[in-house]
Amino acid sequence: MKIGVLGTGLMGKEVARDLANSADVKEIGLADINLQRAQDICYQLQSPFMTAYQVDAQNEKELADFMRRFDVVVNALFYTFNEVVAKTGIKVGTSVVDLGGHIDHITDKVLELEGEARAAGVTIIPDLGVAPGMINILSGYGVSKLEEAASIQLYVGGIPVHPEPPLQYNHVFSMEGVLDHYTDPSEIIRHRTLITVPSLSEIEPIEFDHFGQLEAFHTSGGTSTLIKSFPYLETLEYKTIRYPGHAEKVKLLVDLNLTKNHYDVVVDGVKVSPRKVLLKVLDPIVALNDKKDAVLLRAVIKGRNKQVNTTFTYEMVTYKEEQTGITAMARATANTISIAALMIAGGEITKNGVYPPEKIIPGEAYIREMAKRGVMIKEKISMESHSTVS
Repeated sequence: MKIGVLGTGLMGKEVARDLANSADVKEIGLADINLQRAQDICYQLQSPFMTAYQVDAQNEKELADFMRRFDVVVNALFYTFNEVVAKTGIKVGTSVVDLGGHIDHITDKVLELEGEARAAGVTIIPDLGVAPGMINILSGYGVSKLEEAASIQLYVGGIPVHPEPPLQYNHVFSMEGVLDHYTDPSEIIRHRTLITVPSLSEIEPIEFDHFGQLEAFHTSGGTSTLIKSFPYLETLEYKTIRYPGHAEKVKLLVDLNLTKNHYDVVVDGVKVSPRKVLLKVLDPIVALNDKKDAVLLRAVIKGRNKQVNTTFTYEMVTYKEEQTGITAMARATANTISIAALMIAGGEITKNGVYPPEKIIPGEAYIREMAKRGVMIKEKISMESHSTVS
């Protein structure tokens, strides 16, 4: 197997680490616009199969020259590169996996390349993070085990193990992205109808062992491609998990227009963006630094098998790895996209075209591979013969 990795940020580095620990990978290319960064990571990981490359992803020739060397390329760049990387993969005959990006409908643009990808004999899978990503795979797996699926309810949160005021939150990816998820409307299916609801709304209590009572509320982007894959469902909802009181505090910032995009005020004759000021003020407050984080996930898929109401529940709690310092979010995300790349390169996934994760990644094998990496996803099955599935 020959696998390339574009980007040496946190996710790119952890994907490279996982690939370096995979026995069947004989060539790993790690690319960055800054060659020194890529070389430093190669030195840290000490893999005889890893080579650093200098690649400017905005330069189509450099990007194509790098990608054509590999069976699969993991795109760990900023989401704005997803479309061009997918198109380049089609052009040079290399399969591609990416971390997703529902802002500006980037994932939709990648999915529209389905016919071109199939004709080129390549496989492209977008949205391979945690949410979307892991929850898509588990949703698809649960639905595949039902004769008739009725609902999917998803809950995910990256939270600190030891929360601190005022927000009891430390970000594990771009805080700007977090604000987008908090402010854009959330798409859900309710009563078999696609609707939008305000983010930060419909707060409900949720409990996890060792964390006690938490809260969950709507945020944008989580239902991702599931809406198109399973439009016939009675219910499809995604909620973000936080410590109690978080949503109410953030909602105040939203109501005060402090999170508003493309909005300026004039202070002493100077044009100021309240959102940029807020991000700067929040920076030291929400930085994770060396604190311990956890990722909590629960996916509840309901339906019927042989006239019996059946529920599949998938649950995961994963923590920052003490020995290496890898955050829980990096472990869950990087391992998910790395496993997908390995499945394509190793021939476990053979279909060509563009597919969302829920339509192509085998759930049972994925859960098994995550367990090998210390990320345990538990399955619980419950059946009732007389109650109504909702």
